[in-house]
Amino acid sequence: MISAPFADMKYSKFVVLVWLSIFASSPGNALGGAQPSGSGSQTISSADDFDWREIVPYLFSASALPGEQGIKTVLENSRVLRSYVANEIRAECNPDKGRCAAKGEGFALEGEVNKRIDGIVEEQIIRQKTMAGVDYSLAGQRFPFSEIAAFKSEKHPDAHFILALADRSYTAAQVQAKYGAPYDTDIFQMYSVFKYRLNSPDYTSKAIFEIDPVDGAVLKIAISLKAKSKHPPR
Repeated sequence: MISAPFADMKYSKFVVLVWLSIFASSPGNALGGAQPSGSGSQTISSADDFDWREIVPYLFSASALPGEQGIKTVLENSRVLRSYVANEIRAECNPDKGRCAAKGEGFALEGEVNKRIDGIVEEQIIRQKTMAGVDYSLAGQRFPFSEIAAFKSEKHPDAHFILALADRSYTAAQVQAKYGAPYDTDIFQMYSVFKYRLNSPDYTSKAIFEIDPVDGAVLKIAISLKAKSKHPPR
């Protein structure tokens, strides 16, 4: 069923294959709207702070790496997960133990965030014969997203990233204001989708925003990247 990738973010080979077929079936044009100026280091406080184009370079890097290493590359560079983990660390800080001393706090925090994300990958990774993935809940605090997933093929130069929204505050109108009109849309029984695409000499990346057609709320965001072959034609 075409909605399977969004109905349950629990990682499985079946879900990955169905999800990939959605991207493969759509003709592509370039993404409209302004391009991002850079990935930046700002924290995520609302869903609109997330820009799907920021994760694309890390998906490209991950596409050439083994499963666990590639997933770490994506998640360590995800502003969404870094913001969530940093919030957790700040909440746990105990001034009596000097953990949150102002001197060097930023550097220490960044290092702790890296360490925790590496731990999440090591503890949560699911390995199958041809796929590896991490599906992690973000339900421990008030946060714009409720779930994050990253996975990649072990046989093909593909990498993938999915976010589930925590509430209905992010809308299709905000998506279009940020990225311009989608190059394609579809309407299914329970939801509609906006599709965006980036092309480069090295890869093709696509993003799908799953939207409730009743109130326009964005429910999930799925991003895929497929590296292009470097072998010259014979």
